[in-house]
Amino acid sequence: MAKNVAGGSSDEARGEATPRAQATFGAEVTFDVLPSQELLLQDLASQESPPQKLARASEQVRTSEPTRAHEGATVSKQGSTHEDAAANKRAIASEQSSAHKGAAVSEQVAANKSGQAVANKQSATHKAAAANKRATASKQAAANKQTAASKAALASEQAGILAASLDRFVGKRTAHALAKLDIRTVSDLLEHVPFRLAQRGQLMPIEAVHEGEAVTVVARVLSAALRPMHARRGFILGVTVTDGERNLDLTFFAKNPRPLKFHEQQLAVGTVAVFSGTVSSYRGVLQLTHPQYSLVDSSADVDAQDIARPIPIYHSSAAVPSWKIGQALEVVLPHVHEADVPDPLPASFRSQHDLPSKFSALVELHQPSSPEQWKRARTRMAYEEAFVLQTVLALRLSASKRAHARACPPRADGVGAAFDRHLPFTLTQGQQLVGEQIAQDLALSVPMRRLLQGDVGTGKTIVALRAMLQVIDAGGQAVLLAPTEVLARQHFETFHAMLGELGRGGEIGAPDQAVCLELLTGALTASARRSALARIASGQAQLIVGTHALLYDSVQLPFLGLVVVDEQHRFGVNQRDALAEGAHLLVMTATPIPRTIAMTTFGDLEVSTLSQLPQGRAEVSTVLVPAWNKSWVERIWQRAREEVTRGGRVYVVCPRINAQVDEETEPPKNDGAQAVSPRSDAQASLETRARVTLPRSDAQAALLETNTRLIPSKTDAQAPPQREMASVEAVVEQLGSEPALAGVQVGYVHGRLSPEEKAATMADFSSGVRPILVSTTVIEVGIDVPQATMMVILDADYFGLSQLHQLRGRIGRGKEASLCLAVHEAASGTVAYERLAAFANTRDGFVLAEKDLELRSEGDVLGAQQAGRHSSLKFLSVLRDADVIAQARAAVAELVTSDPELRGAPALKAAVQSIDGDASAEYISRT
Repeated sequence: MAKNVAGGSSDEARGEATPRAQATFGAEVTFDVLPSQELLLQDLASQESPPQKLARASEQVRTSEPTRAHEGATVSKQGSTHEDAAANKRAIASEQSSAHKGAAVSEQVAANKSGQAVANKQSATHKAAAANKRATASKQAAANKQTAASKAALASEQAGILAASLDRFVGKRTAHALAKLDIRTVSDLLEHVPFRLAQRGQLMPIEAVHEGEAVTVVARVLSAALRPMHARRGFILGVTVTDGERNLDLTFFAKNPRPLKFHEQQLAVGTVAVFSGTVSSYRGVLQLTHPQYSLVDSSADVDAQDIARPIPIYHSSAAVPSWKIGQALEVVLPHVHEADVPDPLPASFRSQHDLPSKFSALVELHQPSSPEQWKRARTRMAYEEAFVLQTVLALRLSASKRAHARACPPRADGVGAAFDRHLPFTLTQGQQLVGEQIAQDLALSVPMRRLLQGDVGTGKTIVALRAMLQVIDAGGQAVLLAPTEVLARQHFETFHAMLGELGRGGEIGAPDQAVCLELLTGALTASARRSALARIASGQAQLIVGTHALLYDSVQLPFLGLVVVDEQHRFGVNQRDALAEGAHLLVMTATPIPRTIAMTTFGDLEVSTLSQLPQGRAEVSTVLVPAWNKSWVERIWQRAREEVTRGGRVYVVCPRINAQVDEETEPPKNDGAQAVSPRSDAQASLETRARVTLPRSDAQAALLETNTRLIPSKTDAQAPPQREMASVEAVVEQLGSEPALAGVQVGYVHGRLSPEEKAATMADFSSGVRPILVSTTVIEVGIDVPQATMMVILDADYFGLSQLHQLRGRIGRGKEASLCLAVHEAASGTVAYERLAAFANTRDGFVLAEKDLELRSEGDVLGAQQAGRHSSLKFLSVLRDADVIAQARAAVAELVTSDPELRGAPALKAAVQSIDGDASAEYISRT
């Protein structure tokens, strides 16, 4: 397309942009024209023909070329001028822009600097403000702390001096040291009584000192020598003290002799002092290094009465020696008065038994004028412990009697009466008497809380079953809670066997009175468990036997009337009480309980006792076998073969499952059954230290000669070194290669087996397929195999006395005479051997229970050791203080009857609340 430029207007001459028009002639040519030529073209188009117009236009265009060229040049010149002007403008603008930018940057920099200065100033202001806030907060915290301290001091004053902190009296350093012994208040210090007295003429035997112990000894200085050390720079003061029979070395070190000379002067030969420290050993010799000491005789002319006054000895530590506790008491006691110490013992009871007040007793304990006065104060405190404990138990018994349970009177036409009519034997007199007591309790709407204790084989199971049938006759459900799967199945099968046709409830052809039995354990499959739970919840299941599985929330017992707990010590108090809430409770134990224990730990239960064995029970002989005589141990397995040949069964009991695992450290797989704990290290240590010779009785000598002709126990000098404990796995392997037992099948059972494996093993043992059973203590209770005539207890000195008695109870349950062989390595004269000798001498569980109580500590008997606590009974002995407990029990019964809310005995009520709300309540209640 051609372009035609024909000059420009005056506006264009001025360099202004002007719009261009477009002319079109036909479809062939299109011109771009300037506005100055537009009128001419319009005129030509309107007057002439197209050819003429075209010719004229061409001519005119030719004649206008110079003009257009001139105009183009003008335009070009003007464009150049405009371009130059634009360039100048751009340059000026660029310079101005640069100037502006520079100025702006300078201004920005200045502004930034100014802003930074402002920011710094603000930061400084904020920091100052924060510092002021911190200072204010610190002042406020200090003020709050002071206010809290003032409030605490006010509360302490309001609570009395007994609640006051010790730092007010003995200073912060001493108070901090005493706090490590859990002594923080005045009351704590007063209750930290001395455990023994030392006399200036009766010094503590140094023989009792052992390495690593924090001890306090009263001794006289024999010699003191100060000399330089050989191996390094410094000096050493060696002092030797004596108690009259044994010597003990004391050692003091220092870089220079000056401080040691002071000790040398204080510890002159003949000086008597109380020394406290931790025993160490140097070259095999025991010594106290840098002991703290307090002189007993400060001068030769000491008051005679002061010399005769006994020295209280406290449980202490190396950091807080006994004498330092005594000094703290000397500072504190003058500030305490009679009115400051509440007395839980009623004044009438104190007067009746000639007992001092609690304040006087505390003073006599800490500052006794004579040993007799100190013993009198301890007796008074024993009465207080017995009184408070009996009050706790009496209040619990009273509370249980105020609850409501289903009344279950006996029915003459019920299943209970039918069961009695079909019994194949006559009940013992004891079973009949205890049965009547339980029947009377069940007939009332007041919940029965009764403990049934009976020796092994006295027939507790049938007494419990008759009670359960009485409840079922009244429309209720009865539950028996057993600690292990094996024992639960044993009870279930025993009940089935005893009831016969009467135990086929729900089956076709069963009598109308038949009872529906149910077994609930953790070993059931999911579907079997659901079915069992459904039958229990509907009431179809009337007599339920189970393990810990009964304690789960998913178990619904809508008609629960009676809970029977077998081997009560295997369950927690809260577990039993939760299951038996709103129902009657019968607690059974095959471990006879001494009278004092029954009064203290079972004071909220009525106690019934079975002591008469059923007729026809066989005699059981018990013999101690020393393990170091190999020929006699071999004779054991020959004797076992003889029993098997005669049709008997033999138990072999081991303390361990394998070389690494005790039965007690590996609970059964189902239901978490607990086993009796083995002896603690402390007990073992006690046994090695206490050497009490027990002469063998004539009966025991005859028993030894009659049964196996075994020699008495070895002496200490003959005893072999420590051996590896017998285990089920090792013994099974050993017996498999024993020549005397060739061809005899040996089975085994322990807590790690599944319930099915246990059941199959017990079935093989009972039927005689495997007539020898190697076992842990899993067979301790409830296993009843009448054919069992022999038991071998390996490492018998490992087991406790009551546990040995329970194990022995698994034999002699038929009519054949039975034999128990206790293989041991206890040295003659030790507590372990004394325990075994008592076990061999009698089958009377009550006699053994008293002996067990005599050999064990108070805390163990009360269950404190199982709970990981020390016994809180500091003064009361359940072995020696039977009369004290009985007197307190009688007085408390009268008091609670007349004043069940203890409104007239506020101090006693506070003491009861402190015990009942503490974690120790469960151990007091019977763990």
